[in-house]
Amino acid sequence: MTKGTGGTSDTTLDDLPDGVVRVDADRRIVEANGAALALTGYPRGDLVGRPIAEVLDPRGRDGKPLLHDDWHASARLPSVRLIPEQQVDIRCADDGTAKLMVTGRYIRNGNGALAGAVLVLRPSARRVHLAAQGIEVVSTVSHELRSPLTSVKGYTSLLLNRWDRLKDEQKRMMLEQVNYDADRVTRLITELLDISRLETGRLVLRRQLVDVAAVAQSVVDKVRMAYPELDADLAFAENLPRVYADPDKLEQVLTNLVENAAKYATPVGLRITGGVEGDDAVVSVHDRGPGIPGNLLEHLFEKFFRAPDTKPTGSGLGLWISRGLVEAHGGRLDATSVPGEGSTFRFTLPLGAFEELHK
Repeated sequence: MTKGTGGTSDTTLDDLPDGVVRVDADRRIVEANGAALALTGYPRGDLVGRPIAEVLDPRGRDGKPLLHDDWHASARLPSVRLIPEQQVDIRCADDGTAKLMVTGRYIRNGNGALAGAVLVLRPSARRVHLAAQGIEVVSTVSHELRSPLTSVKGYTSLLLNRWDRLKDEQKRMMLEQVNYDADRVTRLITELLDISRLETGRLVLRRQLVDVAAVAQSVVDKVRMAYPELDADLAFAENLPRVYADPDKLEQVLTNLVENAAKYATPVGLRITGGVEGDDAVVSVHDRGPGIPGNLLEHLFEKFFRAPDTKPTGSGLGLWISRGLVEAHGGRLDATSVPGEGSTFRFTLPLGAFEELHK
């Protein structure tokens, strides 16, 4: 409940336009606002005090039950707090089914242990605008695909038609470029799929113990194919342990950060560092570019955001996807910048993820 100003009436959950349901650590409903009652058709007394699985029977798009036997595995990571929005079918008071978009936040006590969650419910009809966003995604990604496909087509045609007249080093250069551009196409398609998976909470991480420094070196070597002038110094702490993460997603995040630095800042003087802070591994990409104005920093991670007065390349999706991938691992991705000196993109990964997920 929020106090009003100047003695005005308080604002309660019942004043909110979206349905709000709060559950405890045992997934039992302890509070439901008026909008939630309207969406489900239940009187408050029939919801409060009952397990959410018993009364609402929430199920995902694939029909599998949610919150019936346990929380989602990501809830075991103390650093994970946000619950990605996803479509959920719930059982209403009339035994019918309602399709809702559900998001929320885990409630944790002082030591990070799960104490419950607050869930926000919205009718899925409100998400019709996603179709328009889908068209924009297709348009922007199609534009991004043109460049590597043009390169692949041009070099393969040249190799097929002039094979005998080309020197071995020329053939190797062309094949390396074709290989790099094929990787770019694969990554763009992966990002396209990740958009849907992140928004619906269906992203699957194939975790293993990963050497972050080795991944960073591999990323630099690959990005140098597109930016031969790339000058990057890697400085990783000797005591940095391997992290329990999806190596492909980690490479995707680092590739995006390094490519962005080379494209929008400068490929010269890049510095990639890695170390340990508390319970996290911390990786930073520092550039020596002109910096990012403070009023734009908060928008960098928004979908389709492209800063004005910059090169008109990119889909505006990379940083949004990268933050989603980092958060799916239980980490954080942020940016800081000093005009005239450069910018730093920094992300964390929990070092205790293996133990937390295998309790």
